[in-house]
Amino acid sequence: MNITIETERLILRELLPIDDEGMYRLDSNPNVHKFLGNQPIISIEESRQYIDYIRNQYLENGIGRYAVILKETNEFIGWSGIKYITEHENGHINFYEIGYRFIEEYWGKGYGYESAKAWLDYGFKTMKIQIIYAFANIENCGSHKILEKIGMQQKNEFNSNGIPCIWYELENKIQ
Repeated sequence: MNITIETERLILRELLPIDDEGMYRLDSNPNVHKFLGNQPIISIEESRQYIDYIRNQYLENGIGRYAVILKETNEFIGWSGIKYITEHENGHINFYEIGYRFIEEYWGKGYGYESAKAWLDYGFKTMKIQIIYAFANIENCGSHKILEKIGMQQKNEFNSNGIPCIWYELENKIQ
């Protein structure tokens, strides 16, 4: 993998083993997991395993979640990216999904929108994806706002592992 995307304030790059502490800080916070099933991690080893899992997706699918680095401080603030989903979800299989997750102190600063927009552009312009999907917990108003701001359209409500979610889609009109 040799993808690096820069936005005005962010660098989006591969997740690396050195991101383990940032990932632990992110995923051990119960507030971050409020809309994800309330199962925050409890050890840094879990962060390392998750990074390995994501890095394996790069090899298998050519894409995955990427570290979000704040240009100003070179600090890991979360992840964002396009994931190729090979399991059934809301009647779909083998599709590209856009997602993001940020350390709590970076919420509400526009980083989710900035990174998601960059990935949407990359997915449509560079990868030539025909439709990009996303979903979020029905109660996660912040995530809905980001998805709608980048142009995603609500399609239906469904349950993902017992969590009520809203499904979004956006068709590539760029090609």
